[in-house]
Amino acid sequence: MIDVVSIEVVYTAESTATGGGRDGHVKSTDQKIDLDTRPPKEMGGSGEGINPELLFSAGWSACFLGALRLVARNEKISIDDASGITAQIGFGKDSAGGFGLTANLIGYLPGLEQDAADDLMAKAHEVCPYSKATRGNIDVSLSAKV
Repeated sequence: MIDVVSIEVVYTAESTATGGGRDGHVKSTDQKIDLDTRPPKEMGGSGEGINPELLFSAGWSACFLGALRLVARNEKISIDDASGITAQIGFGKDSAGGFGLTANLIGYLPGLEQDAADDLMAKAHEVCPYSKATRGNIDVSLSAKV
């Protein structure tokens, strides 16, 4: 059995997908997202719109960088403003005959020693809500470039 942690919600994002899902439209209730979704060419689509994996990679990279900065601040480690996180989200068929995701999170942490950067990445992965939500569900690799 999985232990579920109670969350006191302070913000709720809400979006609605219409049309064909991956080949349709998505719009947020606050109007900040209002775009067409299209499968990428690699999946037989036109590649003309945004696909869910792009949105997921954008959200996870931003969230992970915030978590990394929080961990660094708590450990009194200075992070260069040029630092960033790239989230590569892979989509494909899984061994059960369905579909699944993979993730590769790459930290760009100039000015840090490799061991310190690796340690921050691992600790941020424990803190980041996206990492928590996907833990045990998808293969995730972490790496740091200094």
